[in-house]
Amino acid sequence: MIAQHPYIHHIEAVFRKEFNRQPALLVRGPGRINLLGEHTDYNGGLVLPASIDKEIIFAISRRNDRTGRIFAENVSQSFSFSLDDFTQSPLGWPNYLMGVVDQLQKAGHQPGGFDLVFGGNIPSGAGLSSSAALECGLAFGLNKLYGLGLSTIDMVKLSQKAENHFVGVNCGIMDQFASMFGRDQSVIQLDCQSLHHEYFPFQTTDYALILCDSGVKHSLGDSEYNTRREECETGVAILQNYNPDIRLLRDATTALVDAHRDEMPGKVYQRCRYVTEEIQRVREACEFLLQNDLAAFGKKMYETHDGLQHDYEVSCPELDFLVDQTRQDTAVLGARMMGGGFGGCTINIVEREAVDAFISRMSTVYQEAFNIALKCYPVRITDGTSVLEWSAGQ
Repeated sequence: MIAQHPYIHHIEAVFRKEFNRQPALLVRGPGRINLLGEHTDYNGGLVLPASIDKEIIFAISRRNDRTGRIFAENVSQSFSFSLDDFTQSPLGWPNYLMGVVDQLQKAGHQPGGFDLVFGGNIPSGAGLSSSAALECGLAFGLNKLYGLGLSTIDMVKLSQKAENHFVGVNCGIMDQFASMFGRDQSVIQLDCQSLHHEYFPFQTTDYALILCDSGVKHSLGDSEYNTRREECETGVAILQNYNPDIRLLRDATTALVDAHRDEMPGKVYQRCRYVTEEIQRVREACEFLLQNDLAAFGKKMYETHDGLQHDYEVSCPELDFLVDQTRQDTAVLGARMMGGGFGGCTINIVEREAVDAFISRMSTVYQEAFNIALKCYPVRITDGTSVLEWSAGQ
């Protein structure tokens, strides 16, 4: 296992240098992709994520006091805090970690102090949920280190709360769930309301998943994200007049949304139509996976992008260009923008033998169109958050 994670030895060495001792525990927290089901999570709908081989490695040991000392290897920044006093840090990244400790304590758990070094290869700003990997990895590490007895789903919920309440990003539960529950060569169909989940096979022997990073950066704290949520809630309030059982858009159908479009102000109808269609798309796409029909699955990805571009309006010219460039490429089965929108990556299913040619062509045309160097990341679906090495005696 260790051989698969060459970054481990580096993080271990940094830990020894920073804290003058060996780490007691090494944890891997993966980033995630989402194949289908975008902006459905906070509407209680279905999503189709997977954890991937872009990850954060954590080296952690207990302390005998109430201090958390952290070193972020990627940015070479140190941070210390008391477990009895949480003050938001202007550095940003410590807030994800402090939020986890804060939520652990609010749930009645008492982890002690710790020394931590973390670092990894999740590309910044690419929409692969490095924040969820950070939260889940620390929750997992402290649970193991201090024997807190948390279940996997406990850690998922706690990590989401950390981001909602301490960081202040009103994210759904998908990112944390995917980071924790990922399974090798499988995607997770997650019901974001009930948290019921099923695994569907995603065999990529002949095909590879390639992310094309637009290089356009966005923050999920942006007003547009919260505006979309509000528009969906407005739609739900209207539909409740006709069916009081509707609590979230996942309880509605596209037919019901269509029937009451004239009552929906502004862009509310388009938003609601997209979400109800997308939830149904996930169901249909999973049937294609059971039939090992990746070509039909890929067509659903294009439908999702079109909906995000025209109905939900969270795409941007760079993302639309990247998707449009694949539509006539016979080596590409499907492509769409992935994530909150307004930047980040497109996700593409590409014939394995054509990957190099695909990356070369996309990089050239994108540079010509936007004068931005396109970064492309092949990703592999892997298991979720896990222990890499554990020295219980330390």
